[in-house]
Amino acid sequence: MHTRTGKDTKLSIVVPCFNEEKTLRKCIEKVLEIADETLSLEIIIVDDGSSDQSLIIARELENKYQEIVVLSHKKNQGKGAALRTGIQRVTGDFVAVQDADLEYNPMEFKKLLVPLINDKADVVFGSRFLSAGYHRVLYFWHYQGNRFLTFLSNMFTDLNLTDMETCYKVFKREIIQNIQIKENRFGFEPEIVAKVAHMRLRIFEIGISFYARTYEEGKKIGVKDGVRALYCIFRYNAHFAPIPIQFLIYIFIGSFCAVVNLFVFLGLFKTGFVITIASPAAFIIAAIVNYFLCILLLFKHKVRWNTKTEATLFLLIVVFVGACDLGLTKMFLLFGMYAGVSKLLASGGCLLLNFLGRRFLVFPEPSSGPWKPQENK
Repeated sequence: MHTRTGKDTKLSIVVPCFNEEKTLRKCIEKVLEIADETLSLEIIIVDDGSSDQSLIIARELENKYQEIVVLSHKKNQGKGAALRTGIQRVTGDFVAVQDADLEYNPMEFKKLLVPLINDKADVVFGSRFLSAGYHRVLYFWHYQGNRFLTFLSNMFTDLNLTDMETCYKVFKREIIQNIQIKENRFGFEPEIVAKVAHMRLRIFEIGISFYARTYEEGKKIGVKDGVRALYCIFRYNAHFAPIPIQFLIYIFIGSFCAVVNLFVFLGLFKTGFVITIASPAAFIIAAIVNYFLCILLLFKHKVRWNTKTEATLFLLIVVFVGACDLGLTKMFLLFGMYAGVSKLLASGGCLLLNFLGRRFLVFPEPSSGPWKPQENK
């Protein structure tokens, strides 16, 4: 399988399980078959509050095979939560995920491990769409949904994956144990892709076969999980996304704030406030809205005023861009434009200045670089 000899590679496989009594035993037996003279296994089954016989079957397997450890949740928490529990307990050189159904063939792990064992990769994904192997033909829109989510994820991560949602992801143990997993359900997939992308790891893809299940056969992922995946792509990537993508997001934020700016300005202007008061007041209110939207959607999540420098920079940018906004508004009014049009054009002109100031001065993100273990301890 690789250039090293002896039983010197240990693969830990985390198996999240929820109501899989029909397939769990056969799945685990298939996983056990991949062990050989060069590869030993550690199988962590995490029963996620199953209401059927899954936990009983898992315990029977644990008693029968020394490679198996069974963990359990009293209540169902979701695939991400089960993986979080299992990953904390693994001890192997590499860590893989295996769903408890029979959609994936565990024998594929052998080829996924090759780049890792030979130290060519840090993470290897098994792509269902890159393979010439067999695939069960099923849902068209489910397939298109997967492709769309992968495309969107790639836009935000600047990767060129073909299958972001794949279950088969194999990691170096020290890497996956240094990633804080927050998602409890199927949002694990876009979250983990985002986080390995930010770490600038060596990521490989290898084609795998796939035998999809129908919903009647127990498939659990649905439309709600697709919506959550969209949210996760945005949440875990926006603050690290390429600058053009961040600017597109900021256009939406800035456009909304420009509307706030406009309506506040018109309200003040029509009630008798002079332009030198109405324009700065409207701009300041819009800037406050802009700041909180940037925190919520784009830059530092849940940031707080924690340094005098950050507060000072933000206020200086507000004053500078506010002065530009006032100057442009006056200029357009002198050209004979309506007050609303003048203000709208001025706000649009300040959009890029706002974005650059916030991105590089107020909310600077540390540059991503090659992952180093000592930086993540």
